[in-house]
Amino acid sequence: MEAPLSQPLIGISTYQQEASWGVWTLPAALVPAGYPQLVQRSGGLATLLPPGDPATAAAVVTRLDGLVIAGGADVAPARYGAQPHPRTGPPSLDRDAWELALIEAALAAGVPMLGICRGMQLLNVALGGTLIQHVDGHAGPPGVFERHDVKPCPGTLLAGALPEPVSVPTYHHQAVDRLGSGLLASAYAEDGTVEALELPDARGFTLGVQWHPEAGDDTRVMDALVTAARGASPVG
Repeated sequence: MEAPLSQPLIGISTYQQEASWGVWTLPAALVPAGYPQLVQRSGGLATLLPPGDPATAAAVVTRLDGLVIAGGADVAPARYGAQPHPRTGPPSLDRDAWELALIEAALAAGVPMLGICRGMQLLNVALGGTLIQHVDGHAGPPGVFERHDVKPCPGTLLAGALPEPVSVPTYHHQAVDRLGSGLLASAYAEDGTVEALELPDARGFTLGVQWHPEAGDDTRVMDALVTAARGASPVG
């Protein structure tokens, strides 16, 4: 009998927000349950990374086999040299600092990384890129995911996992504008919005997707991260 494949430890960034449960209303470290569930469905072990001192990010990342930067609030425009658009949400400065430190540590250590929605945008900003602060047509009513088609670019890391156009769950109002240093756009929506980024020269698997795989049934993007985190070649 073959030995079971190892289960790599995948860290998922969280954010601090006031939450209520039972008789309590307190600050909590939160992330939607779909994120750890997706990691588990793809064969990984999920661990949550509460916001912390950015100076500790490198020590955290060295304990991980893979990293997920989760979706959420808008990135502070000052991070990419812009003034806030009227539709841009309030900044979460502590979260920006923590997750940027995680991204930089993962890139430096060659730890496989997947950015989801905000996580993809933050990867772009970390490498000197900019964002479009408002786009229409990529979100439903508040709290409701829309779906649209995404077309992967042939020959890319993403196309190895998703070789054909695919309908994805989406909920965002910002998008990548100028690409960060070394980044390659690897998927587009029909309206030209960049839907995936990757870093071909990274030491480890580095991919960002604009949609929300944790809100759907397709595990292939997370499968690719978990495969890379096992130390094998990524899918494709």
